[in-house]
Amino acid sequence: QVRLVESGGGLVQAGGSLRLSCTASGCTFSAYAMAWFRQAPEKGEEREFLAAISWNGGSTTYADSVKGRFTISRRNAKNTEYLQMNSLKPDDTAVYYCAAKRFYSNAWPTNSVEYWGQGTQVTVSS
Repeated sequence: QVRLVESGGGLVQAGGSLRLSCTASGCTFSAYAMAWFRQAPEKGEEREFLAAISWNGGSTTYADSVKGRFTISRRNAKNTEYLQMNSLKPDDTAVYYCAAKRFYSNAWPTNSVEYWGQGTQVTVSS
């Protein structure tokens, strides 16, 4: 059974940085493209795609809202993907989720995701 577990969330001041991690088990990690999403349910928002990375890291794609501030990466030897978040803003406050699917693409509709993590809270104070 595939399991994705996020970590690294927390409270940070605006302008600060955080690095999220997502560790996979129960699968051949390198067989999956990975991504990050976020959701701020108190704002009534849908789950928002942020970034994705192909199985070997050779291809990445970012949402305009985070391009230039967030960086996605992965280490297949550790079954882990990362999201480095810099220049954080209060609007980045949300629950952040990692996601996996077998075929990389630049488009990640939520119904294309095969596996989700449970989420980690990121709160950015002003």
